Parts: sequence; C-alpha cells; structure tokens
Amino acid sequence: MTALDSDLRFSSIAEVIERLEPSYPVFCIFPDVLRARAKAFVEGFPGTVLYAVKCNPHPYVLEALAEGGISHFDTASITEIATIARLMPEARCYFNHPVKGRGALDAAAKVYGLEDYVVDHADELDKLISIAGTDITVEVRIATPKGKAVYDLSAKFGATPDDAAALLKEARQRGCRTALAFHVGSQCTDPSAFRVAIELAAKVRDKAGVPLEYLDVGGGFPAIHKMNVPPLADYFGAIARACDEFGFDIPLLAEPGRALVADGCSVLTQVHLRKGDDLYINDGIYGCLSEIRDGDLDPPVRAVTRAGPLAGPTQPFRIFGPTCDSLDVLKLPFHLPETISEGDWIEFGQMGAYSIGMQTGFNGFITDTIVRIAGMHEEFVY
Repeated sequence: MTALDSDLRFSSIAEVIERLEPSYPVFCIFPDVLRARAKAFVEGFPGTVLYAVKCNPHPYVLEALAEGGISHFDTASITEIATIARLMPEARCYFNHPVKGRGALDAAAKVYGLEDYVVDHADELDKLISIAGTDITVEVRIATPKGKAVYDLSAKFGATPDDAAALLKEARQRGCRTALAFHVGSQCTDPSAFRVAIELAAKVRDKAGVPLEYLDVGGGFPAIHKMNVPPLADYFGAIARACDEFGFDIPLLAEPGRALVADGCSVLTQVHLRKGDDLYINDGIYGCLSEIRDGDLDPPVRAVTRAGPLAGPTQPFRIFGPTCDSLDVLKLPFHLPETISEGDWIEFGQMGAYSIGMQTGFNGFITDTIVRIAGMHEEFVY
C-alpha cells in the first residue's frame, strides 16, 4: 500500500499505529510543519528561495513547500525537472547540476524551456551553449574553502577563482547572461562561511568585469539535529551584511534543502526482534535512515506501543536494519526504554532530509507507505 494510491491522512502518530498497526516502516509527512518552514524562509531570506529538490522529492513535500510560498526549485536532473513541471507548471526550475548529459540538456532547453544553468568548467560551457544556445543565464560555480559543514561539496564541484572569472568572461562574450554561484557545504554550522564565500565571489566578479544577473549563495543552512547550530536569522543577517560589505546590490538566490524539510518528516519503524541490547527494526541504512550513518546525525527517537508512548528508565541500544547485511547497523547508541520489545515501534524524528529520496530497495526492503499527518508534531523536543 502506498500513500499515493490511498492518500492516507492522520491526526497523529498514535492514530497511524491504531489504524494501521504497521509491521512495515511508514514515512510520515507533516505538511503544516513544512508550510511553516517554507514561510519562514521566504519571509526571512533577503532574496529568492529555491528548494533543493534532491533533499526530498516526494510530491507531498513539494506541494506543502509550494503552499508555503516557494515557487522556484533547484533541480539536478530531468526527472526532478519533470516532477516540478507536472506538479507546479508555473514554477521556475534552475538546472544547477554542474555536469549534465547532452540528452538532459536538450530536454531541459527544448522541452521544459529552462533558462538558468550552472557550469564550473569550459567544456561544460561549450556543451551547454551548443545545445541550449546563448539566450540563457550561465551560473558559474566557484569552489569555497571547507568550513564547518558535514558535507564538503566543493570537493567535487566548483571552479578556482581564476577559472571562474575566465568562464564568466567567455560566457558573456558568447552572448549569454551571467551569474555567480557557490555552496558552502551541507549542514554548515557557521554563518561566517557565507561571508568568506561572498568575499571570494566579489574577487571573481571584479576580475571578470562582466555584469551579473544574480548571486546564488547555495544551500548549507542547517537543521538542528541535536547540534548546537545558530538560528537561521544569523545566516540571513550574515549574508545581507556581506553583500553590503562587498557591493553585491544584485538579486540573491538561495538553495535550502535540509533546513526546509528536516523537521517536517519522521520514520516510524517497528522492532522485529530484541537480542539483549540489540534491536532489529524494519528500516536501516539502505532505506530512509542512511544519513544517521553517513552524516553521523543523531535524530530524536521515541518508543511507542499500541497504548501510547513507552515510558520508564532508558538504556543504550544498538539498532540493526532489516537486510541480510552486517553493515546495516546504526553506529550511534540510541537511548530507549529498557522494556522495549518485539512489536513496539520506534519513531525517528527530523528525518525529512536525504531519507526517502535516498533509499535503495536493497534486499527487497523499501519504505513505500507514506502518510500525511496534520498538526505540528509536538511529541519531539527539537
């Protein structure tokens, strides 16, 4: 059963358990939370907000964000572009993957009419212009220093300052509109990283000497994840002050993902076996919980029974996923009531980012029941 087929709606996690008694994992979406996060970002960021679709591409998530005011999307593939075009025909997509296949470029330009494309290499610029022409905006992405981010995205993408300036000049000389972009890294815990990147962008701008349509400051805005992160207002303020300091009086774009959706979803799993201090559940690193391993993230958890939340003294447990693979284990110890047993449920909170969109289906295990739950989910303390 999938939510897309049955449109499952509930008032609470308790009602999900009461009505479904699921022995399968359930991905829970809280549209009210997502709408509130989108509204806060749209009203707080000093520019245009693009949601990074890769973070969570589920239609229910996209629709809730759109209802919260987001109408621009950071897309990295034809599949993502087609999804947005189908759900929100009036929305604007930006092809922000620095490396694109020719077929994808052809479809983006000629089928979907995209006008904005990111490049970080001369050969990619040549490919782009040969297919999409020059009536486009070319965003040149610059590499930024590794700061306090969980994932360093400049290790894979981004031009050096000299190469970026040369790319801007070449794109402009060939008749394209030009812009600059960067990404300080996912789950960045230091707002000053944006000032460093904006200063670098100013140096590239001055060296290139071409007009810019906009500055795309990328993503990196963090979710709490039990980490000591500054509020989003500190990031917005740092960006605004740096733009004033370095003379960027052009439109700003941002590509948040995690900060928009992390709080808006949770994963409801069931304990299928307990062996002492080890729990075996029906989702894991090949499913919706991969970021717990890859990003060393520590989401809030709670144990639930048919009668309600499980209380009592807690102890640390090691949690294994469902596959026949010894790698399918969550490295962090999770503190849960010491009486937890087979048949009880564990809800993992703050799992909206890089979860359902990254599951593999390995070994035949997949989370395909998706439900929508009304309200702001008060059971967790974030």
